Amino acid sequence: MTKENYCTFYLVRHAESDFNAKGLLVGDTDATLTENGRKQAEKLAIKLKGVSIDAIYSSNLLRAKQTAEILSKERKLALQTSELIRERSYGSHEGLSSHEYEEKVRQAKKQISELVRTMGKTYHDLLGVENNKNLLARMTTFLREIAVANPSKSVLVVTHGGILRAFLAHLYPEKFIDLHAVAIGNTAYVKISSDGTDFIFSEAHGIDFDRK
Repeated sequence: MTKENYCTFYLVRHAESDFNAKGLLVGDTDATLTENGRKQAEKLAIKLKGVSIDAIYSSNLLRAKQTAEILSKERKLALQTSELIRERSYGSHEGLSSHEYEEKVRQAKKQISELVRTMGKTYHDLLGVENNKNLLARMTTFLREIAVANPSKSVLVVTHGGILRAFLAHLYPEKFIDLHAVAIGNTAYVKISSDGTDFIFSEAHGIDFDRK
């Protein structure tokens, strides 16, 4: 397949949810868009108005679906959802403040060295949180299937910050490996293309690469 026949993806993080606005951790828990979030999605819809889109997908979590519905409103495209591009599950830590969770992460990281050496564990595993390996498996499976089914087409995908950051850091570590946890803002997006095997990065919008 030539690069001209690759599927083009616009991978979008959902707009602001009520959990985001309160600074609370939200993974695979449902959260709804705030009024500001709806305005963010409407603004992105205007920004992408001139972009040809052949299909729209979203995570099956409410905040992503609501964002995608706003983005698809004027395009008359049926919204399709998938659980493969849901946010990372944070288990019992859902609903904690970002500060509380980061403190738990710091504590877990103190136990990492010996566990990595003996068991290959990560701090996600220690906290009972879905790890990056599983996120990547879900995301790449979804994108490869869609790419193969949509050669030469453009597909908009509304997903979540955590899974998007893990995916980008894995594929393009030189650009994304040090990205801060909240560097991918609400309605930020990246443009990539794929033939179902390879992924080629084109551009990014709304990502704070200077956030440390």
